[in-house]
Amino acid sequence: MEYLLQVKIGALLALLLLTLICGFIPARLKWFRNADGTETHRVVLSLISCFAGGVFLAACLLDIIPDYLGDINTELDARGLQISFPVPEFIIAAGFFVVLILERIVLSCQQAHGDHEERAPLMQTNGRETANGSPTGLDHDLEGSGPHVHVDFQAHSSFRSFMLFLSLSFHSVFEGLAIGLQSTDSRVLEICIAILVHKSIIVFSLSVKLVQSAVRPAWVAAYIGVFAVMSPLGIAIGIGLTEAALTSGALIQAILEGLAAGTFVYITFMEILPHELNSPEKQMLKVLFILVGFSVMAALTFLD
Repeated sequence: MEYLLQVKIGALLALLLLTLICGFIPARLKWFRNADGTETHRVVLSLISCFAGGVFLAACLLDIIPDYLGDINTELDARGLQISFPVPEFIIAAGFFVVLILERIVLSCQQAHGDHEERAPLMQTNGRETANGSPTGLDHDLEGSGPHVHVDFQAHSSFRSFMLFLSLSFHSVFEGLAIGLQSTDSRVLEICIAILVHKSIIVFSLSVKLVQSAVRPAWVAAYIGVFAVMSPLGIAIGIGLTEAALTSGALIQAILEGLAAGTFVYITFMEILPHELNSPEKQMLKVLFILVGFSVMAALTFLD
């Protein structure tokens, strides 16, 4: 076995093991799953969630979208396609609307079957109503510090968590593909180290989000396990393409990457950030932790 192939297989195993380790830390520790903790416990979890939000924001704006735009523009230029219509951005928008439409369909089906669990906080008003049937103290609760009222009633739904997992998994396959297609061992090691650092932070954040969404532990384990396999799968596909000397399908890969980017845009700006920022507690501290998460990923991107 040639040295380059050995390096790629080593990168595959390293990505698999590190992703599993970092992903199962929040999933297995009871501290992250404790729903009846103290106020300090809830604040710390919220700040961790804000840090994860900053991580995902940076991954969206500094990693996923730039990678996709570079790939799709390269493929369009290689085929001599000069179109005035912004095709790359349109593909991102298509991914965004696919998730939006699917989520609305899921929520409509839940309401049709009488599932109002997501809206329960709105109904919990200590039994007091005004003369016109509306609950008293609602405006006060929205502006106060009561933890039982949130503006985003669909936050942390299992559907959005699944879409977050799906979009990150797609991107992980493409990251692994980038390693598998390299022709020099030094470049393989360089990309692998960068992905190892990025993915360890992202999978930890993903696991926190899954736990907060009240996803069953068995499903959290399944999500983390599948996510851990995605980058190694991409490496294996890249190795196969390299060994077979095949170059076709790059445009399809770029289009799929764009759809995944649109999905990630939706999850980042419609689920992760609004959930924490719509809750009135510790607003400036939350913003600080979002900035810290963003800055960590931005620094890692800069060092790449």
